[in-house]
Amino acid sequence: MRRVFLSFLALSFALSAQQPKQQQKQQQEVDISPITMQHVMVPMSDGVKLSVYLYFPTGNGPWPVLFEQRYSDITVPSSRRGYANLASRGYVVAAENFRGTHLSEGTYVGYRALGFGEHRDGFDTVAWLAKQSWSTGKIGSWGGSQAGYAQNFLAVTQPPALLAQFMTDTGLSLFHLGYRRGGTTRPMNFIDARDPKEGMNLAAEMFKHPVYDDFWKLEDASRHFDKMNLPTVTLGSWYDYMNVGSIESYIGRQHPGGPRSSATQKLILGPWVHGGVHSQSNKVGELEYPENSIFPVRDVMVRWFDHYLKGVDNGVEKDPVVRYYVDGAVLGEKDAPGNQWRTAADWPPPARETAYYLHGAASGPAGKLATESPKGPRTTTYNSDPAHPSPIVGRGFQGARDASAFEKHPDVRTFTTDVLTTPVEWTGKVRAELFVSSTARDADFIVRVTDVYPDGKSILIMDNVRRARFRDSWEREILMKPGEVYKIAFDVGYMSQVFNRGHQIRVTVSSTGAPSYDPNPQTGEALTVEPAKNMAAATMTLYHGGSQASRILAPVMTETVARR
Repeated sequence: MRRVFLSFLALSFALSAQQPKQQQKQQQEVDISPITMQHVMVPMSDGVKLSVYLYFPTGNGPWPVLFEQRYSDITVPSSRRGYANLASRGYVVAAENFRGTHLSEGTYVGYRALGFGEHRDGFDTVAWLAKQSWSTGKIGSWGGSQAGYAQNFLAVTQPPALLAQFMTDTGLSLFHLGYRRGGTTRPMNFIDARDPKEGMNLAAEMFKHPVYDDFWKLEDASRHFDKMNLPTVTLGSWYDYMNVGSIESYIGRQHPGGPRSSATQKLILGPWVHGGVHSQSNKVGELEYPENSIFPVRDVMVRWFDHYLKGVDNGVEKDPVVRYYVDGAVLGEKDAPGNQWRTAADWPPPARETAYYLHGAASGPAGKLATESPKGPRTTTYNSDPAHPSPIVGRGFQGARDASAFEKHPDVRTFTTDVLTTPVEWTGKVRAELFVSSTARDADFIVRVTDVYPDGKSILIMDNVRRARFRDSWEREILMKPGEVYKIAFDVGYMSQVFNRGHQIRVTVSSTGAPSYDPNPQTGEALTVEPAKNMAAATMTLYHGGSQASRILAPVMTETVARR
């Protein structure tokens, strides 16, 4: 699996050198009139110049500026049309490529030049934008995913001209929710690096830092909420594991944030995949939600910036603090509860944390999930073979899709409630507490939550993973002793879901799921960017009895589920 990735990595780097010519061709093919575009090279404080594309509205100006930072290609037709559309609303739009990517000069270091290290490229760019004759000096930042991370780093640097932000599907820490996840490695191909060697060097450097140390702290904005001092809208998607980053960005800014940040945050959560809110469609994965799930994200963003950058008294500051969509059953279940928007004064809304215990099966791989303490078999065992991992397709989260094929793999165990006689709503944070042992020195534990429909479809809502060596701390690795029982506790994530009557709630446990999760060799050896030379198949044991009862802690809503 790792060999396949490295071959792809080398090919990707080889192709990256061709990108400037491709950009020029794409620019010539896109008509954005009457908006005009200008390409400039903006100097940073160290003399390095970064590539910025400016989109100007019609008229004489000056105008406020909306600023986005990305490492990916900002000249693809869809991006250029989007920038032009936004400029037509009366803003200059400035799209910048990270240092060392595409046409931007300098050494590629990922996000490390954006925030609070040696370089502050976002701070320098905002200062440049504010001084231009066509600028009012009022800057807002926007964007999602990579551009969402960039905004968190930018906020920490406190540019004087930056007045508001709008983030979608964002993150805070590249160790916890980026290049790593739950302690597992997530190798990146860095194909956007201008010099392929710099991308390979960065990938190799990451593997020299297996624990959360000073290297990773330079890419963790969550350490600096007190310096984030901006009114901000943060949007997250239920079918995206990065909704954790969006929600925790909101929580950190709203509460311990700076004086202009606390009480000026808004959070929006809806039934979309990563970046899916922009599609303006109610189709999500294999599901089709009611049309009320379509959210006018561009109009909401413009209204936000109209208030904070243009001074329009449109009442946006009085909008609900939290707006979230409660997912319900679809697939023909017209009268199912849920599938509605709610508001809240904060996140998460009040709920009763309820234990759902994993009950072992008397025979076979399928156990039971119930709020009663287990009385049956004390253990459940399964195999984990990194050389032959159970398959989870793709590198991205496969939410809103049927996961039953994965659940049937012999190295996967499922725990399912009885058929529900009344709807059950989970809204808030879901946590896992597993008691485990292994015949290996290290292992990964993947936990998934699905909504099982009456026809057997098992629709994936959320998943997360924890590498056992990080069970006690991110700052040190402690390997397991074969046969000894350990508690592995971690957050599975956030959700808002009504499991309808006639459905079942399922929790799935496994220790491999490639290529979505890079397989753990399970030897306990230090990992490198090269393929692992040694791998160890192992037997995993989940415990169910007494003080070692594995369980899920779910946020069950205390209010009566809406009925129709």
